[in-house]
Amino acid sequence: MIQFLKNIFGDSTPKEESFSALGVDMHSHILPGIDDGSENMERSLELVQVMQSLGYRKLIMTPHIMSDFYKNTPEIIREKLALLRQAVAEAGIEMELDCAAEYYLDEGLLHKLEHGEELLTFGDNYLLFETSFLNEPLNLREAIFKMRSRGYKPVLAHPERYTYFYGKFDALVALRENGVLFQPNLNSLTGYYSPGAKEYAERLIEGGLVDFLGSDAHGLKHTNSLQKVFNSKYLSKALALPIRNSQL
Repeated sequence: MIQFLKNIFGDSTPKEESFSALGVDMHSHILPGIDDGSENMERSLELVQVMQSLGYRKLIMTPHIMSDFYKNTPEIIREKLALLRQAVAEAGIEMELDCAAEYYLDEGLLHKLEHGEELLTFGDNYLLFETSFLNEPLNLREAIFKMRSRGYKPVLAHPERYTYFYGKFDALVALRENGVLFQPNLNSLTGYYSPGAKEYAERLIEGGLVDFLGSDAHGLKHTNSLQKVFNSKYLSKALALPIRNSQL
């Protein structure tokens, strides 16, 4: 009957027209020339302007830190942040800018945790991390334990994209029950990455298993795709959850 009425009158789910309800994006690669995101300051300024037009008031930018590829440090990241803040101010763009990092779960991260090295976090000591998309790390739970024992609140970036959880949704839920917060990518709601990522993002939302929503913007291809997210009924469902972005 519900579907019959929708066919006649249309889906009454309210359509979002901006991300102002989120206000803050806590996962992007907009700092210039530091990873596989924005290649220069000109592009970074363009991305900041686009994010502003999408309704964001604050960007917490999170460059990759990976032992083998992106050997960024807090000092390098903060230096880039200062340069972008200056450029944004000179361009007259009203946007609050901050930084953290997206840590790849490798031996380098474990070393930093074991030796108490500074890790860049956001908000209430939230630590954003990612893993291989294909293979579950053997040390996943060990790393989570070390993060939590050090006082960090681990946030798993784009949990819907890890194919090693496909067909094992309960294992993903178990991670959250073990204290890991979840941050799906908004573009997953459009099928941008894969049908599997879209399905799992929707399942996480349906289950109320979402703590943050991130753009994961690397360039204009991602921000352009964000426009399509407004057509997803799952965006309104996600925003009805106690998402923490606006608290940052």
